[in-house]
Amino acid sequence: MLVDSVRSVLFSTSSVLAADDKEFDPNTVTPGVWGFVVTFLVMVAVVLLVLDMVRRIRRTKYRAQVRAQIEAENEAAARDAELGSYDEGEGPDAAGTTPDRPTE
Repeated sequence: MLVDSVRSVLFSTSSVLAADDKEFDPNTVTPGVWGFVVTFLVMVAVVLLVLDMVRRIRRTKYRAQVRAQIEAENEAAARDAELGSYDEGEGPDAAGTTPDRPTE
């Protein structure tokens, strides 16, 4: 019973929609000026988002390069400070060990 009533509603709706489809020529239907304007605005938004994304990626890459350069400079400075703290003749030997220093 319920199925029959749903079927009759769907059939009547589809016949009304089919009747409306024949009122216009499908070859003359176009999106018009508003369709062009909306498509153009979407295109502009996408281009601006892509430019912003490229700028952010480039900035992140440069920050990583600067961090790596600062770390390398800090390691070199620490190594130079370590080597400079030894007196002449008391630096590390060929094996990399330091001789025992007498304590006072």
